[in-house]
Amino acid sequence: QVQLVESGGGLVQPGGSLRLSCVASGSISSIRGMGWYRQAPGKERELVADITPGGTTNYADSVKGRFTISRDNAKNTVYLQMNSLRPEDTAMYSCNAYIWSLSVYVWKVYWGQGTQVTVSS
Repeated sequence: QVQLVESGGGLVQPGGSLRLSCVASGSISSIRGMGWYRQAPGKERELVADITPGGTTNYADSVKGRFTISRDNAKNTVYLQMNSLRPEDTAMYSCNAYIWSLSVYVWKVYWGQGTQVTVSS
């Protein structure tokens, strides 16, 4: 089995920073893309940022210049550094990863349960 677990969410004031982490564990052979998504109440889930194994990144326009995605391939971990947070960044943040599992022998997208980020004064 493969599991993704996020951490680092919480309550922060506008202009503050948070760093999210997502660790993939289990019967993993290889990981391709990893990414962060968010979903605010009443809105559709949207891509925040994603990153390839080689470090190529992609960001939503709304977070460019404020958020930075990175990964540690040796630790099967992806990070999201969020600076200059705004109330509109409030959402449930979830990570995903495209993984070849040793138990199912196919490439498959796995998701974490999510971590809540609330930006409020």
